[in-house]
Amino acid sequence: MKFSKLGSSNIDVSRVCLGSMTWGLQNSQQEANQQIDFALSKGINFIDTAELYPVPPSGEKHGDTERHIGNWINTNKQKRNDIVLASKIAGPGLPYIRDGGKITGEAVIKSVDASLKRLQTDYIDLYQLHWPNRTSPHFSRHSPNDINFTNVDRKQESAEMLEILQALKLCIDAGKIRHCGLSDDTTWGINEYLKLSDKHSLPKMVSIQNEFNLLHNKDWPYLIENCVHEDIAFLPWSPLAGGMLSGKYLNGARPEGSRWTISQRNGLFRATEQSDLAIKEYEKIAKQAGITTAQLALKWCDNVDGVTSTIIGATSLAQLEENINAFDLVLSPETIDAVSKVLKLYPAPF
Repeated sequence: MKFSKLGSSNIDVSRVCLGSMTWGLQNSQQEANQQIDFALSKGINFIDTAELYPVPPSGEKHGDTERHIGNWINTNKQKRNDIVLASKIAGPGLPYIRDGGKITGEAVIKSVDASLKRLQTDYIDLYQLHWPNRTSPHFSRHSPNDINFTNVDRKQESAEMLEILQALKLCIDAGKIRHCGLSDDTTWGINEYLKLSDKHSLPKMVSIQNEFNLLHNKDWPYLIENCVHEDIAFLPWSPLAGGMLSGKYLNGARPEGSRWTISQRNGLFRATEQSDLAIKEYEKIAKQAGITTAQLALKWCDNVDGVTSTIIGATSLAQLEENINAFDLVLSPETIDAVSKVLKLYPAPF
């Protein structure tokens, strides 16, 4: 397993990060334990979770994924220092988390404490803002004019960011979290936080995780270039585009027990005719290379300059092993060139 520095922190993380959002819904406690143990045996030291997991989120289930991880930690206390544990505070919009309210300083402190209790640990290595208070161009809202930037009150947004950073500092000073990061944010969001950190001597954001894959790569080149030069770790989530890039949802297929058979909060926005056409081309390339389509997608993501660690997820050990093995592959120049040609044909299929 290869490792990279987590942005400006002093933490080395595996190039593969184990995602956990199925634990507590599609996966049981026993299956979560098996996945963690298997990942660690393969050299993975990075685990990502969130207070709202499992996904799709619900008022009945939120927090259960952290509880599953906490149960594993409680029975493997000697291994706590072997893992880099990341969690997230939910942004606004979910009525069962802070009545759908924004992220505030008070919310950060309360949510950190609640996560620590569920995780049964004294500290969280990386605490992230799951999405910003303002609407950001994610979850299919990335076409021109899908959202409005000019009506945003920049001073208000900046003031909220400052309050959040001040609360994060309190948590760091108390030893409850080690570092902080972003998720589903933008280049402006990164840089505004960096300016505030510098101006007020507050903790620096060390990472950002955004959706990034063969069907959705809008963060290249501008946001990723910014991450590289500002020493921000770039952590792609959904490298398989919600499982689409495995090919299992082609032509409207919905395998029993799969994620897409469960109601999704944002709908199946990735499921378009253009997405299917692109995936069929990637299937051909993968077959020619003697690998699975999922492995092609994962290794392509790992190959992108500026990527720090790719967040993967699976509902079975067989899927997890297939996905982890992808990172040991070497894509030939011919395969890389073939992928590039398809990217140009289908640059934004959803």
